[in-house]
Amino acid sequence: MNRNLCTFSRRAVLAAAVALAAPFAGAQAFPDKPIRLLVGYNAGGGVDAMARLLSARLPAVLGQQVVVENRSGASGMIAAELVANSPPDGHTLLLGESGMLITSVLQPRANVDPLKSFAPVAGAFVTPLLVVANNNLPASNPKELIALLKAKPGTYSYATSGVGTVHHLGFEMLKSRSQAFIVHIPYRGASQIVPDVMSGQVPIGVVSAAAGLAQANAGKLKAIGMMSTGKLPGAENVPALADALPGFDVAPRLMVLAPAGTPAPVIEKLDEAMRKVLASPEMAQAATKAGGIPAYLPPAQLGRALAQETAEWSRLVKSQKIANE
Repeated sequence: MNRNLCTFSRRAVLAAAVALAAPFAGAQAFPDKPIRLLVGYNAGGGVDAMARLLSARLPAVLGQQVVVENRSGASGMIAAELVANSPPDGHTLLLGESGMLITSVLQPRANVDPLKSFAPVAGAFVTPLLVVANNNLPASNPKELIALLKAKPGTYSYATSGVGTVHHLGFEMLKSRSQAFIVHIPYRGASQIVPDVMSGQVPIGVVSAAAGLAQANAGKLKAIGMMSTGKLPGAENVPALADALPGFDVAPRLMVLAPAGTPAPVIEKLDEAMRKVLASPEMAQAATKAGGIPAYLPPAQLGRALAQETAEWSRLVKSQKIANE
């Protein structure tokens, strides 16, 4: 073989080896600068509160500052697109929420596919939802509510924080499972829904447990039922919708996602840090105060859960003929 050709071949092989090794070398040094954790909702909201719980505790494990950035809009998809298009080095992450999966179903032409645009890092929290009602509503638990809605179809309405939210589709799932009919009224958030339910402007609402429990405990409205089956401390006496609809279990899932293509060693470091932080009893207490429950899932299990959840929302959207209004 020609000597020049041999030299070229050796150099090509060496260059290829260096190129392949570079990402792994970078992964070994990870993280070597502050980590950005993007949130697709405004500061002060539930998802933001959970992000700040993580940003306050992850640096002790990772050795770098974790900075929360709020990029609200388009049901969280603005932040999602920014992260999806960021360098896949683990330094830009997304605290995603189940609503993003619903948006991808309602807007199939969106620039981000939650199942393809990201590498799952870890499941983080669930934020239980509560069905509340005006004190004059002649129903006080899930069975009575469903019986009332079926007996008087179209008579009542329910409020949620918007079309395509987990709050909305969770109640639509209740309608589908119970064959009840009730009109949906989209609001902008719990801060408007709770006062209107208390005054009777709208008889029923779906809000975060954190937003509804205080008023329910004060007797200003009824806590009809939790949408999820996991018990939230402070809500042990509130029945679950599963009491009337066996297997019913709906709650927004919060998860940490990295851009697709992030090296496996980086994902492993982030996953291990999340596992340690979420296992802390102190974190469980802090999350409860903010209306959430730590719900760690490793990357592979999270990926399967997201695919299953997306498929479930897709079936519901089609069966209930839900459109993005």
